[in-house]
Amino acid sequence: MNTPRLKERLVVLIILAALLISPPLLLIAERSLTWPGSLIVYLFVAWGGVIGLMAWLMEHRPRE
Repeated sequence: MNTPRLKERLVVLIILAALLISPPLLLIAERSLTWPGSLIVYLFVAWGGVIGLMAWLMEHRPRE
């Protein structure tokens, strides 16, 4: 397993997660999505996506 590559990908994932829940992007999402509760849906989808990507990164192993 290539651990330096995994570490790089996890750092990128953490940066992506921080960007997805940053206040400027939350304001854009709140204003662009029109139905009530859309911000909550956005947060759950973003959170679930980050968790899914992290699970995929941790479980995906290249075949040797």
